[in-house]
Amino acid sequence: MPQLSPDETRPMVKALFVTTCMLSVVSWYTTEQGMALYLSAWFALLASLGVQGALVFVAWLIGFAKSRRTLLGVVYAMTAMVSIAFSYVSLYTWFSARERPAAVERKLYDELNGSLGKTEELLAAAIAEAQKHALALEEMTNAEKSSGFISRAEDADPYLARVRAAVAKEAQTYSTAYPEGAGSGLRYSAFDRYTKLARQSLERLQSAQRALAQFREQLKPLDSTENQLRHFREVYHAIPWTDVEDALHGAKSARPTIPNYSDFVDRTVTGQEDMLVAFQELFTVPTARHVFSLTLAAFIDIIVFLLAYASGPYFFGDREQRWLAAAAALECLDRQVFVRDFLRKLTPTARGMARVEVEDLSAGEQQFCLFLVSKRLAIVQEQDHKKFYVLDQSIQELLLESLADRGLPLHASATMSS
Repeated sequence: MPQLSPDETRPMVKALFVTTCMLSVVSWYTTEQGMALYLSAWFALLASLGVQGALVFVAWLIGFAKSRRTLLGVVYAMTAMVSIAFSYVSLYTWFSARERPAAVERKLYDELNGSLGKTEELLAAAIAEAQKHALALEEMTNAEKSSGFISRAEDADPYLARVRAAVAKEAQTYSTAYPEGAGSGLRYSAFDRYTKLARQSLERLQSAQRALAQFREQLKPLDSTENQLRHFREVYHAIPWTDVEDALHGAKSARPTIPNYSDFVDRTVTGQEDMLVAFQELFTVPTARHVFSLTLAAFIDIIVFLLAYASGPYFFGDREQRWLAAAAALECLDRQVFVRDFLRKLTPTARGMARVEVEDLSAGEQQFCLFLVSKRLAIVQEQDHKKFYVLDQSIQELLLESLADRGLPLHASATMSS
């Protein structure tokens, strides 16, 4: 398959150069958007232009330069890390702009459901115990009225035992005019009073249980974090926790905690926390969105480097073409005319290599051959007391290919010679 000449490939290289510029604009925009989360608009604009300009020009320099490539590579790597970091944050924030708040709200919804479940269990247990206490106190009231001496008995239930002890202690303050025994006495009134208090406590617990059930029905996973927490706090603080603890005999440690607002707020809405959140999630619980955002950010800068590295030297011409142009300039000739005249002086060696006698060379041709020798693309050979430059096969191929598409100066030169 024949190779394309430099003149034929130049339009394609120009298109490649334009593609590099277009991708550079994309990379600049994502970098600027990421920097804008931390810097002011003007600082972000100038800094992103500097970073992106450094990426493109350093990539071109690496393609041109043959020395200090390591230093240029380090500069490009450091600049690319800054560009990729801010581009990743910008892309990830853009991708998750709608999904992140919903994810935070669903997470809070699940957390609230868990707290609701524990609270409902506590309330159900407290109501069951409160019902037992109310029924037991009602029986104790009736027993005190019919038999008496109920406050002196012991009880296995801590709540009922406290009631018996409270009634007995209260009875010690009575005068002898109110002896203990059957009938509607003061001890009976005390038990009746505690029975009413137990019923009121039971009603408060049942009311809290109904409010909790109503809140669960109204709770939606996509409600805002603020609304979910505010309504939950209203229902939570309305629960008579003292009655719950009394009914459950002091089970204070089992009370569910209220979720913290800071744990379930979309922190990216503040802007300056986007980078911290994005990288924290990337290194802890990465998802497909994290990986895709980072890959896309790195892909853009890598492609920009490869395109700039490849298109820069070709856009300004191959180095061999520049050698020929410089040598032709010494003769005040067109490059193709110079190459044609030089090729006419080539003769084959015994091994079929192209060589040219030193005495036949002009000043420009002499400089061209000397430069080829310095680049180890030609050697000096002596034969029959004559000096020759033996050219590398690649140089001969390059010279011939440069004449494949004849330009106007070569046509004019051929017409004049004829």
